[in-house]
Amino acid sequence: MNQRTLVMGVVNVTPDSFSDGGLWLDAEDAIAHGLELIDQGADLLDIGGESTRPGAVRPPAEEELRRVLPVIRGLVGRVPISVDTMRAETAEQAIEAGAQIINDVSGGLADPRMLGMIAQAGVDYVCQHWRGHGAVMNDLATYSDVVPEVVAELTRRLQACAEAGIDSAKVIVDPGLGFAKTAEQDWALLAHLDAFTSMGHRVLIGASRKRFLGHLLAGREPQGRDAATAAVSVICAQQGVWAVRTHEVRGQRDAIAVVERIRRP
Repeated sequence: MNQRTLVMGVVNVTPDSFSDGGLWLDAEDAIAHGLELIDQGADLLDIGGESTRPGAVRPPAEEELRRVLPVIRGLVGRVPISVDTMRAETAEQAIEAGAQIINDVSGGLADPRMLGMIAQAGVDYVCQHWRGHGAVMNDLATYSDVVPEVVAELTRRLQACAEAGIDSAKVIVDPGLGFAKTAEQDWALLAHLDAFTSMGHRVLIGASRKRFLGHLLAGREPQGRDAATAAVSVICAQQGVWAVRTHEVRGQRDAIAVVERIRRP
């Protein structure tokens, strides 16, 4: 039997993330939140110092580092730490601080140094489908057929990873729900998760509280979308997804536990 789908808890050390911006901006608060997510059952934590929501303005690199490094150091050693960054400089210092995974929503497109640095460091690398930064990505959600096009664009990024010398076993793919995609396009990707689980890599899905769930729930605010997120986590667990990235942990672990119990002989 495949390993249980893991739960990656989100620790946003940002003032402007769409769901919880500003709640954990202080390093001590962010560390406390990370510990709470671990207590709730998080298998991994994903720490980010830059909001990637639509319309987000990028902070300077030094500000991103100021936000994330103390939090990494405060949580390292408890569960594997992922750092959500598009900058090689941030990734490099995060790895030195103890991060074991770099979650690059740009798939190496935002910083030409990223892939080579990852190959040298030998850490796990989340390669997400991406077409542009938050300020422009809504304008880039144009596809003739979203599933094969996202697969084709991700395949090109996987080739770039290989050419940079990244071990294929270290690469995790993410179709990038909400990144240059409409709600309907997100649903199409979720309906065809097998297109991504068959690519030969672990798959990470980040659906937590996203806009496409808000559209389904008649505009409900992000904090009211956790039950719908858990439904997505069930689908991911059924499809053999490696991990789900989520703001709320306990409900996701419970939902995945149900899938695992049904699978048990």
